[in-house]
Amino acid sequence: MNIEKIKTLGELKKAGYQPKSIKDELRDNLILNIKNKVSTFTGIHGYENTVIPELERAILSRHNINLLGLRGQAKTRLARMMVALLDEYIPMVEGSEINDDPLQPVSRYATELITEKGDATPITWLHRDERFAEKLATPDVTVADIIGDVDPIKAANLKLSYADDRVIHYGMIPRANRCIFVINELPDLQARIQVALFNILQEGDIQIRGFKLRLPLDMQFVFTANPEDYTNRGSIVTPLKDRIGSQILTHYPENVDTARTITAQEAKLDLRQSESIHVPDLAKDLLEQISFEARESEYVDVKSGVSARMSITAFENLLSTAERRALLAGDDTTTVRLSDFKGVIPAITGKVELVYEGEQEGADFVANALMDNAIKTLFPRYFPKIEKLEKQDEVTPYDDLISWFFNGDGFELLDSFNDTDYKAKLDEVTPLNRLLADYQPDIEKEDVYFEKEFILWGLTQFKKLSKYRYSEGLKFQDPYGSYISGL
Repeated sequence: MNIEKIKTLGELKKAGYQPKSIKDELRDNLILNIKNKVSTFTGIHGYENTVIPELERAILSRHNINLLGLRGQAKTRLARMMVALLDEYIPMVEGSEINDDPLQPVSRYATELITEKGDATPITWLHRDERFAEKLATPDVTVADIIGDVDPIKAANLKLSYADDRVIHYGMIPRANRCIFVINELPDLQARIQVALFNILQEGDIQIRGFKLRLPLDMQFVFTANPEDYTNRGSIVTPLKDRIGSQILTHYPENVDTARTITAQEAKLDLRQSESIHVPDLAKDLLEQISFEARESEYVDVKSGVSARMSITAFENLLSTAERRALLAGDDTTTVRLSDFKGVIPAITGKVELVYEGEQEGADFVANALMDNAIKTLFPRYFPKIEKLEKQDEVTPYDDLISWFFNGDGFELLDSFNDTDYKAKLDEVTPLNRLLADYQPDIEKEDVYFEKEFILWGLTQFKKLSKYRYSEGLKFQDPYGSYISGL
């Protein structure tokens, strides 16, 4: 259909246009995508076998949808991506406030205009990108905001009685006729506002004030909700839930690889950071593992959730920490160090909700504990497991390394070291080379020194070494060094 040449109702009829509801548009275009093996929700990772099939079934069923899940689970993004399933252009009566279909007008304005001008009625075309409306539910939202109300200014300007339906000012929902309408955080809507949605979802029409007016709207509703909101701020009233066709549960990434993919896709990095800073694979795994630890931590409110945004902002902070260190040291390029992870603490403390015990310990303590737990979890995946109880005189792969620390006054890694000094300092701990050769023989050259530092941090988590943070950097020593040195 050549939309550039179709400017009137008569030309639209000659072109053979047939009205179609928005739910049928979504259904028909989804069917085409499925048949042609085209992914509708490109860029959404970890939902391929769970959320996306359920969402597609809901669309095929022409249901209004409620996406239920914790923060940072791509609920709003899924709703926005449904726009791709709409037809590219649809016709509407020119000047209509509620996107009237020229062949099925519902507003008084469109009906009277078509009656007056007939086939000469001017039409315009609405692109699918303009067919998406979104409202964040807040306690101050009113029925007038989302449904509509009498406009006294309009009544005065047009010299109309309040009994005339032309004085109605349409709210967001009528203005989104023939569109996808998303209400985020639905439980935050007051119960009386949720009640106002009953008739729209069930009968597909709206009622405003005392007018007899009933506008049959053509809409696809998508709601998002956080289960925690049900107890903290509000709830979805039961009759409204009954009118929502499909409720789909979202979830966090189920493994580190999926989480890494999401972080790499979403992190907003400066090109110069990407080119000048190398991030070892182990560092990426460690960063994601922190989020997994947070979701299981006794200090974190698990019901509130730990958003995927935590890993994304932490990754951005990690690279900025390495970049700043390199600039101060005069290095043109650098590799992320494990000690750079101190820079991700602000991203962690700003993204987790602590329970009482966590508040008592303090946000910084919890952030450091999560990093320590992540190291402890990942360590056995790369190096031999350290048993809690070892038999006397039992030989372990770490004996030479631990002995090296007993023969010295400690080992310091300063934050101010440039890359050359940092590598030279780690090379002094010769037993690290043998551990890498035995257990990580295929390690990338750029990752060697990160894994050397990782071994030291790992041994501190299993009480084989001790670690102290001070203003200039880190100090590692044997676990009894503090007693001998009087620290």
